[in-house]
Amino acid sequence: MVNLRQAFRHSPSSQEAATRHYLVYLTGEPEDQRLLEFVERVSHRPNTEITLAYVVEVDQAMPLDAELPQEIERGEDVLHAAELLAARCVASRAMVTTELLQARSAGAAVVDEAVETDATAILMSCRLRKKHGKISTGETLDYVLRHAPCEVIVIREKMSRQPISGVTDQ
Repeated sequence: MVNLRQAFRHSPSSQEAATRHYLVYLTGEPEDQRLLEFVERVSHRPNTEITLAYVVEVDQAMPLDAELPQEIERGEDVLHAAELLAARCVASRAMVTTELLQARSAGAAVVDEAVETDATAILMSCRLRKKHGKISTGETLDYVLRHAPCEVIVIREKMSRQPISGVTDQ
C-alpha cells in the first residue's frame, strides 16, 4: 500500500524527519493514567508532538452532528484533566494538543485522526472482557489494529489472579 500523502511530499530535512507524533486515545477510564505515564517517557525525545484524543460516539439513529451535551462535556473534562497532567509531566519538552472528535465509530475516528496528523504511533489502553463467551479487547482496539497506518502501542493492565467478569488468566 502506498501512502500518497508521503509520496508527493518534498524530502524532509533531517530535523523534520526526526519529529515523532503520538496520538493518544483516551476513554476516561482508569487505564488512561498508564497511557499518560507512557507519554511522559516518550516526551523526553526531541521533536515530539502529542495529540490527546477523545471520541464521542454517535448512535446510528442520530444525525452525525447531533448535539450530545453530556457526552461532549465528559470528553472535554477527560481531555482537560489529561492535558493538565501531560503539561506537568511533559513541561516544554513536547507540544501537546487535544482533539474532541465526534463519529459513529471510535476506531474509525482514531484511524482517521492518525492519517490526518501523520501519526508515528497510536497509544491505546484496553481492558479484557467477555463477549459472546469469548475474551475480547473491544471493537475499537480491533478496528485500530487492523486499519492503522502506523504503529499501535497497547497498554493492558496486569491480570489479577481472581477472574474478573469471567475473564481468566491463561
